[in-house]
Amino acid sequence: MQAQKHAIGNIRSWSARPSLQALTVLAVMGLASNAHAAVRYSITDLGTLGGNDSSAEGINNAGQVAGISITARGELHAFVTVNGVMTDLGTLGGDFSWAHAINDAGQVAGYSTFIDASEQTHAFVTVNGVMTDLGTLGGNTSIAYGINNAGQVVGGSDTAGGEHHAFVTVNGVMIDLGTLGGSSSSALGINDAGQAVGGSDTAGGEHHAFVTVNGVMTDLGTLGGNISIAYGINDAGQVVGYSYTAGGERHAFVAMNGVMTDLGTLGGSYSYAYGINNAGQVLGRSETASGEYHTFVTVNGVMTDLNTLLDPADAAVWRLTFEKGINDAGQIAATGWKSGSGSHAVLLTPVVVPIPAAVWLMGSALLGLVGLSRGKGSALARS
Repeated sequence: MQAQKHAIGNIRSWSARPSLQALTVLAVMGLASNAHAAVRYSITDLGTLGGNDSSAEGINNAGQVAGISITARGELHAFVTVNGVMTDLGTLGGDFSWAHAINDAGQVAGYSTFIDASEQTHAFVTVNGVMTDLGTLGGNTSIAYGINNAGQVVGGSDTAGGEHHAFVTVNGVMIDLGTLGGSSSSALGINDAGQAVGGSDTAGGEHHAFVTVNGVMTDLGTLGGNISIAYGINDAGQVVGYSYTAGGERHAFVAMNGVMTDLGTLGGSYSYAYGINNAGQVLGRSETASGEYHTFVTVNGVMTDLNTLLDPADAAVWRLTFEKGINDAGQIAATGWKSGSGSHAVLLTPVVVPIPAAVWLMGSALLGLVGLSRGKGSALARS
């Protein structure tokens, strides 16, 4: 928009009455610019484990997706895709499991019931496709939310004292990360440097996003409200999540070097950021001006409705309902609804749309005409 305003200003300075060529070239420049930056996402339906529904939770740089699916028996099981095919990861002995994250080695982290018909769950990590129980911090339950390429897992666990604390594994052993002074915390993401992020109660009774520095929790503060939560962190240390503003709205943020930046919304009051890749692209969800919730991805730092970037053929039949992961190639793990198919885990792959040669040729020719017109105008002004 600023570039267009600048262009308009230049054209108006050439003549009090803009020429048809000037107006036309401006439109072509805008079209060419949009086409040059155009990226469209194609959708691959990942199916289910035999039931009606599935949902994607995480993605690695090889494009493998981890998530959950209803099985033919009606149970909810964790899955991972292998060569694009959904594979059931089973459970720790119960009838339920949930995969949250996957690293580049294909290791999946999540949680599962370990006794049939029991509601107690333990965090797990897969080793060569087999679930390994990570135990707890002394209590009954634990949940794993993230994993890095070194195989370190983060999550939350009940302690022997009955509190719920964030943890990180070191050589497969859970380490209590403590809190920001309150009674509970959970770690939701981790980067390859071992920095964990999440949310914790503070001594003052608020709940704040945190990042660990050398294993110690650092309070990231808020956007003016009293609640914030961090969901993801990339290898550069950029943290994403959401925070209440001073006005009571919930806004997505990205934080770097301890400073939170408000990402705004798609026109509504609320937004949430769930993931960030090493290119700095942020993935999340936002309320639109019409009150709907849409998936967004940042394009050149600007929040963009992902539904508007879908391949037209996919946009005609799919509606994105949830999103959780984005890899360094820009592929996105999401959940979409398709009439007749229900809600399915899907993989979104970006495709750059080329600019038609005719558009560039027309733009160049018109730019030349306007340049010639400007030159004549300048010569007349000097005469």
